[in-house]
Order: sequence, then structure tokens, then C-alpha cells
Amino acid sequence: MVEVRTAIWIKAPIEVCFDLASDINVHTRTVWKHTREKAIAGVTTGRINEGELVTFEATHFGIRQRLTSKITEYNAPYLFVDETQKGAFKSLRHVHLFEKQGEGTLMTDLLRFEAPLGVLGRAVERLVLKRYMTQFLAHRNEQLKRLAEETPAPA
Repeated sequence: MVEVRTAIWIKAPIEVCFDLASDINVHTRTVWKHTREKAIAGVTTGRINEGELVTFEATHFGIRQRLTSKITEYNAPYLFVDETQKGAFKSLRHVHLFEKQGEGTLMTDLLRFEAPLGVLGRAVERLVLKRYMTQFLAHRNEQLKRLAEETPAPA
């Protein structure tokens, strides 16, 4: 099992950050363009909530694949957790945390995943996937920061 942790401070209210991070339309706009990620089943537009599923289709490492996740915990605007139900990973749990800090929000991602294929999968986790997933999250977080800081605060 590998853990990736990223954090970014955003000069925007916690509610704005949470709403953007839990919005499927925003997700597909903020990931790497070359993955051509799109939501194809379950909640495919708007905000996703506890108990709901989404299936994304995307290209990673030159392979078109599908990943179905379920929101297993939800406490707006502080936390939501998605866990893979079906896809390339043996397991994947993504905790999205939001903490009000001064005039902004600290957004933290905790991603724990395990590749299939036993010893071979564990080697790939450490040699390739940990760095790849860290870069993937960091890119998405920078895009969310840009959007959040451009979004007017709720009245």
C-alpha cells in the first residue's frame, strides 16, 4: 500500500473549495488534458454526494481504462472520501480534507492505493505510480486553486 499526500493553500472560502472539488464537471476540466478523462456513468455532472457513484474513463500510460468510485464519507464543507469500487487498482481510497485557515482554505489530499499483481504490483507502485499520482494530484490542485481564487465568494 502506498500513500500520497498533497496540500495546497487557496485564497478562497472553504465552501467554494469544497464545492469545486466535489463537482464532476470541474474534476474533468482540472485533470491532465492528455488523459481525456470523462464521467460516463453514475453521477456524470454537478456535485457528487455521499453514497453516490461515478465512473470515469481516462487514458493513463497509453491505456484507456475505467474507474468506478463511491463517496463513502461526506461532511460538507470539511471532508469527502471516495473509494474505488472497480478499476485497475486493487484498492484506492482518496480522502479530500478542507480546513479554514485565515482568509483561505488548506486543501489536503490523502491517497492510499494498492496495485494488483502482488510483488510486481508493489514494485510498480513504488517505482512509477507514487510519483505519477503525486504529479496528477498536484496538477489538479493547482487548477482547483486557480478556479477557486477566481470564483466570487458566496453572498
